[in-house]
Amino acid sequence: MASPETGVLAARARALAVLRIRSTALAVALLPAAVAVVLLAGRATGHLGAGTGWDLARWITGGLAVVSLLLAALVAVVVARARPALSPSVPISEKSAPDLYRLVRDLADRLEVPAPSAIALTPDCDSWLEDRTHRAHGPPRRSGAPAGGERRVPEAPVLVIGSPFLWWMRVAELRALLAPVVAGTGPSSHPDIAAARRFIRGLDAAVAVAARARRPVRDLPLRFVGRVARVLLRAGREHATIMERAVATAASERAQTVDYGLRIVAQEQVGLAYAGWDRLLTRVALPAWRMGRWPSRLDAGVVSALTELSRRDRLADGFASRLGERPACDLLEEPGAIDRAASLLAARLFHGGPAEPGPDWSPVGWNQYPEEVVDRKWRLEAARLHRVLDNLPATALPAPPPAPAAPAQEPASAAPPLSYARTAARTPGDRPAERPPADEPSPGPSADEPSPGPSADEPSLSLPADEPSLGPPAADRRDEPQPAPAPGPTLARVIDRLAQGESAGDLVAARLGAEVEREEREEAARQAARGTSQQDAALGVAWGDGMAEGGLPLFPLQPPRTGRELLADHVTAMVCCAAVDTAGAAPGLDWLDGPALLVDGARRADLGRPVLSLVDDGDAEPLRGWLTTIGVRPEKPVRLV
Repeated sequence: MASPETGVLAARARALAVLRIRSTALAVALLPAAVAVVLLAGRATGHLGAGTGWDLARWITGGLAVVSLLLAALVAVVVARARPALSPSVPISEKSAPDLYRLVRDLADRLEVPAPSAIALTPDCDSWLEDRTHRAHGPPRRSGAPAGGERRVPEAPVLVIGSPFLWWMRVAELRALLAPVVAGTGPSSHPDIAAARRFIRGLDAAVAVAARARRPVRDLPLRFVGRVARVLLRAGREHATIMERAVATAASERAQTVDYGLRIVAQEQVGLAYAGWDRLLTRVALPAWRMGRWPSRLDAGVVSALTELSRRDRLADGFASRLGERPACDLLEEPGAIDRAASLLAARLFHGGPAEPGPDWSPVGWNQYPEEVVDRKWRLEAARLHRVLDNLPATALPAPPPAPAAPAQEPASAAPPLSYARTAARTPGDRPAERPPADEPSPGPSADEPSPGPSADEPSLSLPADEPSLGPPAADRRDEPQPAPAPGPTLARVIDRLAQGESAGDLVAARLGAEVEREEREEAARQAARGTSQQDAALGVAWGDGMAEGGLPLFPLQPPRTGRELLADHVTAMVCCAAVDTAGAAPGLDWLDGPALLVDGARRADLGRPVLSLVDDGDAEPLRGWLTTIGVRPEKPVRLV
C-alpha cells in the first residue's frame, strides 16, 4: 500500500508542471520587452551599431514590447479580479453547530491534518473541500485600514457537507464518511498545490467573464483574455487532473486508519440517500415548486422517503433499524432552521425560485402538502385541460359517425343523448369571462350559455351540432323547454372528446403543450425581472463569475415533457378531481411517487394504464370500468381552481 506522502509528492510534481505553464506564458509576454532592452543597452554601450537598420529594429521591438506588456497586464488583471465560482451552500457557524465543529476538529487531529476553516451545507448528496481564499470571498476590509496594511493569512479550505447526510446518517457513519474528505486538507495546505489550484480557478473564472461579453467592440479585450485563458487551460488540463487524483489518493490513504470498516457501511448509505433524495426532488418537491410553493422540510422528508423505500425494497431491509441511533442532525443546535434554509436553496438551484419567500413563493409543510399542493395541482391541471378544450375550433375534431336513421314510426320526441363530444366548440372570443362554481346550483341557463336561446352564430348545446333535426322546426319549438346542459366541467366531456380517435388526442396534446410552454415562458420572464442578483448579495450568497451561462436553475430536474405526457398527466388530474368530488376519495402524498389518490384510505396506483389507453389509443372502456369500480360519476361537474 502506498503511503500518503507518495500521493502528495505526485500531486506536487503535477502542480509544479502547472506552474511552469504559468511561467512560460509570462516569459512569452516578457520576451519582446527583453529584446528591446538588449537593443537599447547595446546602443548605449556601443556594442551594437547605430545604423538605420538598428534604429528601426529598436523602434519595432519597443512597440511590440509595449503592446505585449499591455496585453499581459490586461490578462493578469482580469484573471486576478475574476471571482472563482462558489458552490451554493448554507454557511454553518460554530455557534449554531458546536458539536459538528468539535467532531470535525477531532477527526482532523486523528488524521494529523489542518482542520477546515468553516463548514457549510449544500442540498446535494456529496461532500468536498472548497478553497475560498480569494479576496472576493473573504470578509470586507475594515474601514480606515490601509490598503496594504493587512496581509491575508492563508486559510484552510471550507468543508461542504451534503445536507441529506446529516438527516439520514448516524453520527458514527458521518464521521467515517467525512474522514477522507477532511484528510484532503493536508495536501491542500501545500504551497505549490495551493498555487496551482488558484491559477486554474482564476483561468476558469476569466473564461466565464469573457463568455458573458456580448458587445462586439467594447468587449473585444475580454474576448482576447478568454481566448488566452482557454489556451492555458488546455495546456494544463492533464496536469491538473492528475494532480487532483493524486491529492484524492493521498487523502484516502491517510484516512485508512480511521473507521475503515464503518466507512464501507456509510458508503452504502450514500447510494441509498442519493436514490431517496432524487425521488423526493423530482416526484414530491417539483410539483410544489411549479405551483409557487416550496416544501420547507426537505431533509426531514428524506428520512420518510428512505424509510418507505426500506419497507418496499428487501435489498434495503434493515436500514430503517438504524433510526434508533443518534442522527447526525442532532449535532446542530437548530436543525429545523437549517433544514428550512437548505430547502429554500434547493428550490433555488433545481427550479430557479426566488431567493426569499414572498406572496407567490411561500413554504408548505408536509401536513398541508396533500390539500395545498396535491389537490390544487390536480384542479389547476384540470382547469387548463378544459380551457384547451374550450378553445378548440369547431372543425378541429373529426366528425362522429352519423347516427342511424330513425324509423318513420318512431316518435319525434326521441332525441339523441347529450354529449359534449358533439357540441360545437366556441372560439376564444365567444367564451364568457367567468364561470359559476360547480358546487352551486345553476340559477337557470348555464354560464356557458348566458342567453336564454341560441344566438344566430352559435348552435344550442341542447342538441348535437352535426345531427339532423328530429321533430318540428326550430320556430315551432322555441317556446318549448330546452334541456339544460350539465353545469360546469365534467369528466365525461374529456372522455368523449378523446375517445373519438388518436387524432383528437394529438390535437389536444399539441394545444396543451403550447399552453404549458406559454405559461413557462411567462414564469421565466417574471423570474428574470425579480433582480435575483441583488437578493443573493443581500443574503450573503456569493455565486462567483463561474455561474452557468443560462442562469438559474443551475440543475434542472426533468427534461421538457412531450405533449402526450402532458395530456396523460392532465387527464389523470381530471380523473382524480372527479374521484375526490363524487366518490369520496382524498388527495395524498407518497414519499417516493409524489401525489397519490387515496380511496378508503388506501393508495390507488392502477390508474395509469386506463388513462394511457384513452390518451394513446382512444379506448375509453378501461377507464370507464375503473371509474365504475371506484364509484366515480363522470357526468357530475367538478370543482376547478
